[in-house]
Amino acid sequence: MSVSVNITSKGIQKVLKNYNEKQAIAEYIWNGFDANADTIRIDYVANALGHLESLDIADNGYGINFDRLQKKFDPFFESEKAIQIIAPKHTSKMHGRNGVGRLTFFTFAHNATWRTTYKAENGFRHGEIYISTGGLNSYSHDFTAAPSPNAQTGTVVSFANLRIGQQELEETVLPFLINEFCWFIELNKHKNYSVIVNGKALNFSDNIKSLEEFNVFYPDTAVNFKIKYVHWKDNLHRELSKYYFLAGGEEIYKDYTTLNKKSDDYFHSIYIDSDFFRDFDFKSFENEGQVAIFGAAKSSAEYRFLIKELTEYLKSKRKPFLKEYANRLIDAYEQEDIFPTYPTEREKQERKPELINLIKAIYEAEPKLFGGLNTGQKRTLVRLMDLLLASNQRDLVFDLFNGMIELEAEEKDELLSIIKKMEPYGN
Repeated sequence: MSVSVNITSKGIQKVLKNYNEKQAIAEYIWNGFDANADTIRIDYVANALGHLESLDIADNGYGINFDRLQKKFDPFFESEKAIQIIAPKHTSKMHGRNGVGRLTFFTFAHNATWRTTYKAENGFRHGEIYISTGGLNSYSHDFTAAPSPNAQTGTVVSFANLRIGQQELEETVLPFLINEFCWFIELNKHKNYSVIVNGKALNFSDNIKSLEEFNVFYPDTAVNFKIKYVHWKDNLHRELSKYYFLAGGEEIYKDYTTLNKKSDDYFHSIYIDSDFFRDFDFKSFENEGQVAIFGAAKSSAEYRFLIKELTEYLKSKRKPFLKEYANRLIDAYEQEDIFPTYPTEREKQERKPELINLIKAIYEAEPKLFGGLNTGQKRTLVRLMDLLLASNQRDLVFDLFNGMIELEAEEKDELLSIIKKMEPYGN
């Protein structure tokens, strides 16, 4: 049976134009986890030239219910507005939302076939769904086949006429998947989630720079929080750096950490497990200084104590990281010939070390000031700092950058102290 819908195939591709093959393959894995799968299998076969002859993504989830098929597919085709993939903000459940990621296969293949088995009231049912790139606005399906005697729920998506090669899959897509799912696998560590590629499990710890586990104890009410801190090597794509609040290992809520979006490549996750969150109200009384009628809320003393402790902990972890990256910034500026040319070697020896110290100090206070600049802008910024240091008005350095960046009191004192210690050149 074939079903046609309103929006055109080109219209669908236009709306999903920002998706590439890496993100598309990730969406099929998210769909599997959304279906309560704990194991995703990616199997592919390449020929002698490295071209992919087949690619399957299978999950052991609950399958696609034939009776709900129209609800699964039709809404995507009703209008361009309906086709969007949004990462959830406060929960990791149902990441794929309505499963619109099923349409993104056009980025790497011409055809996709779903073979799915689900459990109905009268037993298992099995069926197939087929979509081609040239007809993304229609799909055909057949649920008349009888399931095998040893049927289990799950879905296998087979892609044909592939436009992706073995090298790209192994060197680009698989590393992307590690960064995409590492935080999620860590979140569900107790469930033993896995992604297996041609029989070998992806090693998500490849993206872990450091991991620490400890407890935060609030003595007044004897509440204990089990903490797992993970510092990631590379970014987590749309997930960003977050707190994950759990009770008995199950996620209750998640939110951005206080050091998220600092533009310093400090990618981290904090997993917090405590019975304290079982009846916690994360959505109400967040800014009212009140206590929820049932359970606790963000205004509670325990929660405020926890976040304060974790904020200080993250700052302590971020500081050496920023120092390391400040040194990298200086090395990059040397290679790009960003520093000014001095008339004499003596003047260079007097001025350049202090200029480097100032750049490092400002970078550690606010890395985003140095992000997104072209070569000319970098030279202008560094030259301005050098000229201010050479003048007898060094307070202007602090005034200038204090107005450009948001600093806490401790950071302001530290930056001001560094500037004051720098005597004018030639004195």
